[in-house]
Amino acid sequence: FNSGQWELLPGTEAIYPITITDVSTENNALTMTGYSHHVNSRGNYIHGTIITTRFTSPMPNVIRVQLTHFKGRRERLPAFDLDYAATNTTASTGCDEYRAWLNTGQLSVFVPKKGEWQFAFQRDGSSLTQSEPRAVVLFTQNGETYLREQLSLQPGEMVYGLGERFGPFIKNGQSIDSWNEDGGTNSEYAYKNVPFYLTSQGYGVLVNNPDRVSFEVGSHHVSRVQFSAAGHELDYYLFAGPTMKNVLEQYTALSGRPAKIPEWSFGLWLSTSFTTNYNEEDILNNIDRMEEQGIPISVFHFDCFWMRELTWSSFLWDERNFPDPQGMLNRIKAKGIKVCLWINPYIAEASPLFVEGAEQGYLLHTPAGDVYQADHWQPGIGFVDFTNPAAREWYTNKLRSLLNMGVDTFKTDFGERIPTEVVYFDGADPQRMHNYYAYLYNQTVFDLLTEVKGAGQAVVFARSATCGGQKFPVHWGGDNSSTYPSMAETLRGGLSLSLSGFGFWSHDISGFNDTATPDLYKRWVAFGLLSSHSRLHGSSSARMPWLFDDESIEVLRFFNNLKAHIMPYLLDAAQEAHEHGWPVMRAMALEFPDDPTCLYLDRQYMLGSALLVAPIFNSDGKAEYYLPEGEWHNFLTGEVAHGPGWRKEKHNYLSLPLWVNTSRGQGWGCLKSFP
Repeated sequence: FNSGQWELLPGTEAIYPITITDVSTENNALTMTGYSHHVNSRGNYIHGTIITTRFTSPMPNVIRVQLTHFKGRRERLPAFDLDYAATNTTASTGCDEYRAWLNTGQLSVFVPKKGEWQFAFQRDGSSLTQSEPRAVVLFTQNGETYLREQLSLQPGEMVYGLGERFGPFIKNGQSIDSWNEDGGTNSEYAYKNVPFYLTSQGYGVLVNNPDRVSFEVGSHHVSRVQFSAAGHELDYYLFAGPTMKNVLEQYTALSGRPAKIPEWSFGLWLSTSFTTNYNEEDILNNIDRMEEQGIPISVFHFDCFWMRELTWSSFLWDERNFPDPQGMLNRIKAKGIKVCLWINPYIAEASPLFVEGAEQGYLLHTPAGDVYQADHWQPGIGFVDFTNPAAREWYTNKLRSLLNMGVDTFKTDFGERIPTEVVYFDGADPQRMHNYYAYLYNQTVFDLLTEVKGAGQAVVFARSATCGGQKFPVHWGGDNSSTYPSMAETLRGGLSLSLSGFGFWSHDISGFNDTATPDLYKRWVAFGLLSSHSRLHGSSSARMPWLFDDESIEVLRFFNNLKAHIMPYLLDAAQEAHEHGWPVMRAMALEFPDDPTCLYLDRQYMLGSALLVAPIFNSDGKAEYYLPEGEWHNFLTGEVAHGPGWRKEKHNYLSLPLWVNTSRGQGWGCLKSFP
């Protein structure tokens, strides 16, 4: 909106709440009214604008801020599935001659009772962040209305999160739109946009809006985080912490914790891969060869071509390659292997389901009443309308028949390129549905799996998400490439997502696009098997180890056995994700927030609270990584080292920096005596 400090962009007008005209406290709420004029006489009360700010507390250490212009506007749907019913009986309000406040736990917000419009947050009496004069503004730009807020940053304060983002891990200096896109992993686009950030000062902010939210993180105004959204309301929550782990616990208490997921999901997933040729004989031969090589798999995944081409999704087996799907599933499951099928929320025109869905009104419509169709991905696709309960039942009944055959889980692909020129069954705003569609899609499938398999046995392999999507694990990082830079961007995306409330995350080992060199494959295998979930999957080529070289077989066997060995520890970390919202894969800053070096690290991570992992991102086997303060035991060699300090080493393919801090966390006893 602005062009530097003094000017507005062309076509932009700004109205600021300048003068405080009223402050009230009632029913554990604090309300402040800001008026757009300086008031020197009664004449100043004419032709002005009022912006109202209401502060409440849904739970201890959390404050909700609702900025409103024009209170008579109807509620726009959908809204994030937050615990709006939560009531905080410990919150209190008060005032004196000069200011009013709302207190909740360690967190307080203070507003002046008169003078210039502003407010400030404190934690335990110390300044946390503030909305300074002219931080809140009502903009009109090219006929559209927006509300903007700016929250101050302290010197050296760093910002993280905002979903799965593959660019710089620290978000300072970036402008980010929270808008889901199918953009791969090498751009500013993201499959999983979450309008939630947290900072190195140990607090977090959720902008409660599923529509496009634009963030400027210390970019346009270098000492503030700016966020804005179209419309006449802006609603956000501030979480007090005081640590980033506390923030995640508070945020997921409001937006939902990751569900319990089955132990088998943590094992190795093997895929047919995308466009590779396969049939039942090929699949069973690959499974048998993996077992012969001492590399047991936990899940076998059938990618898109389990269905006939041009019909996705039909949910019907391509009987040219799978003449006996029931028998094939029985033969795979007899080996103790679970089965996953690729699905998406689109129905191609050539699918037998298209006419059925169109006639019943189960697909999104244009304003003119036609089924909305696009030649994207498959010719003439329609989009399932998940706001229609009958459409959800229709969709899940197709999946239910596959579960009855013996299928265990689904890869819920896509859900990002959702059109906005459509009409929804429940009248939802299509702009707000663009991101939220992913939530309803994955919720629909996850709820079905929970119903059929039982609580704690449901798991999906999802690509798209937004706020609350962490309740339906697992998510993977999308279309990466077979390069070391893509391996590094993949990790940045996962760590960013983990600081956005998501407990479980995976990625395509050795890259989805192209084919890795044997060297890259082996390095990525080590990283992949030391992630919360591990999948071998590619686009035009498969990912069995013998397709690379003989040593790749040994490396995959070694790290697959290693993951099996530490499984009790991983399950403890998974329980923490379910109970507290702490991710299994943790940015170093999350576990060591008081170590200034850890605040910057994005090429190493903690797996759970006690195991440090530093993947190798080069063909020379060179590792440069940091050990925080404490006593560390090398998991693979038994060496003891003391931090803090940087280390440089060279590793063969059966090694990488893997260190245990035995003073941290629970369940670390299994991190001994391997191999």
